[in-house]
Amino acid sequence: MNRRNVYDIEVCDHDGSTYKLDQYRHQVILIVNTATNCIFNEQLTELEMLFQKYKEQGFTILSFPNNTFDNREPDPIDDVVQLNRQKFGVSFPILDKVLVNGKNEHPLFTYLKAQQPGLFGSQIKWNFTKFVIDRQGNVVKRFLPMDDPLEMTSFIESLL
Repeated sequence: MNRRNVYDIEVCDHDGSTYKLDQYRHQVILIVNTATNCIFNEQLTELEMLFQKYKEQGFTILSFPNNTFDNREPDPIDDVVQLNRQKFGVSFPILDKVLVNGKNEHPLFTYLKAQQPGLFGSQIKWNFTKFVIDRQGNVVKRFLPMDDPLEMTSFIESLL
């Protein structure tokens, strides 16, 4: 992929509107593929805690619901957003559902995986894989699904 950085990539919000990630330029961004029926769904609450703690310092989280793994996010996006807001208290942006692997994967995840391939190849293995982008648009770290978001605080603080 011939993109210079993450800001060139266009995404679709849960309401159907599209925009480039350029609107998050100069922020630290955490991008995560989510699924509300996943064993790691408690991370949504922890991610919200991180977002509340650091949003005033230029930190944001972008949630990309996906049904890639074991049918863990089968509901329509409007239902997913409502559940995320009500059950987990999520206030950070929830974007449209995407595919994170395969022929029809979203270009954002193609880019993220190329920049931070992971230990066992570039494929995302499960929900709640987390990518951190620094203020210059560089993908600087990939965290595994089982990595607790609250244990990422010192890394996030180092970028803020």
